[in-house]
Amino acid sequence: MRYQNVCIEAFACLLPPEVVTSAEIEQRLEPVYSRLGLHGGRIELMSGIRERRFHAAGTLPGSVSAQTAEKLIQQTGFDRSLIGALIHGSVCRDQMEPATAAGVHHALRLPNRGLVIDVSNACLGLLNGALLIADQIEAGLIRAGIVVGTEVGRELVEGTIDRLNSLAGGDRGRLKAALKADFASLTIGSGSAAILLCDRKLSNTGHRLLGGALLADTAAHALCAGGVDAEKSADGRPQMSTDSEALLHAGVNLAERTWPLLLDQLGWTVPDVHKVFTHQVGKAHRKLLLERLGLAPELDFPTVEFMGNTGATALPTAAALGSEQGHVQSGDRVALLGIGSGLSCVMLGLEW
Repeated sequence: MRYQNVCIEAFACLLPPEVVTSAEIEQRLEPVYSRLGLHGGRIELMSGIRERRFHAAGTLPGSVSAQTAEKLIQQTGFDRSLIGALIHGSVCRDQMEPATAAGVHHALRLPNRGLVIDVSNACLGLLNGALLIADQIEAGLIRAGIVVGTEVGRELVEGTIDRLNSLAGGDRGRLKAALKADFASLTIGSGSAAILLCDRKLSNTGHRLLGGALLADTAAHALCAGGVDAEKSADGRPQMSTDSEALLHAGVNLAERTWPLLLDQLGWTVPDVHKVFTHQVGKAHRKLLLERLGLAPELDFPTVEFMGNTGATALPTAAALGSEQGHVQSGDRVALLGIGSGLSCVMLGLEW
C-alpha cells in the first residue's frame, strides 16, 4: 500500500500512575515459587521487564482514552471540527456494546458526521485503526481522524497471581505447566496512546505516512488466547494462556517475511531506515526481531523495561515517548513494526 496525501501528525500517550515491580509480583507469588523451588528475579531475567504501570482498580479504558486523545488535540492545536473519524483500538473496552469509541467521541466533542467504531485485533488494534483512517483520508472521504486505545492490565495480572497461588497446594506438575502458560500474563502492564492522522494539506509537522505492508499467519492463531472463561474465572477477571516461546518465533518469522515487502513497497533498503518503533513484548523478542531484520539496536526506542507489555498501545506509546525525547529527527525514515497474536503483522513507513 502507498499513500500520497496522509500525514501522521502526532502521537500521544498517558502513563498510568501506579508502578508495580516484577519483584513485587514475585513476592505475591511466594507460594508458587516455594512449591517449585524458584528464585526471585525470574520475571525480569526472562523478560527484561523490571516494572509495569497500573491504573486504579475499576478504571474504565474509555475514560483514560478520552484524556489521551484530548491531550493529543491540545498538544497539536488541531481543529477538532475537522476530525472525521474516532476509532478505539485497544483490546480493553468499557463493555461489549455500544462501542467504547462512542463515549470517547462524545467526551471529545467531535463532529457527528464520521466514523465512530471499535477495532480490536490483539496488539495491532491501533495500527489497524490508523490504516482505516489513512485509507479514508487518501480516498478524500475525511480530512483527519484519531485512533486511541487504553489497555488496563491490573485485573489480568492480579487474577493470574491468585489463580496460580490457588494451585500451589496441588499437583506440582500441573502448577509448573500453569506457570509456563501464564508467564506472559505476568508481563502485562497498562498504557494509553493515541495517533492523529490528517491530510498533508492540514499538517503542521509534515510527518508523511508513505505506505506499508501487511501479512498474516493464521495457522498460529491458537498460540495465545485470552478472555473471560466463566468456568475458570468465577470473579469475571480475564485470563490469558500463551505458548510464549512458540509465539515469539512465529511472530518474528512473520515479521521477517513482511520486512522485505515493506522495503520493496517504499523503495527502501535496510540502510535507508534511520529509526524504528517496535512491538514491545520483552528483551528476547526485541533482540531476535532486530537481528533477523538486520537492524542495529540503537535504531529502536525500547519502553518494555518500565512499561511491561501494554498490548495495542505499546508501539504508539514508544513512538510518543521517542518523539518527545528526540529519538527521531526531521528527515528520518521511520519504520513502525507491529506484530499481533493471531498472527498478523503490520509494518508502516514514515518520512519524519
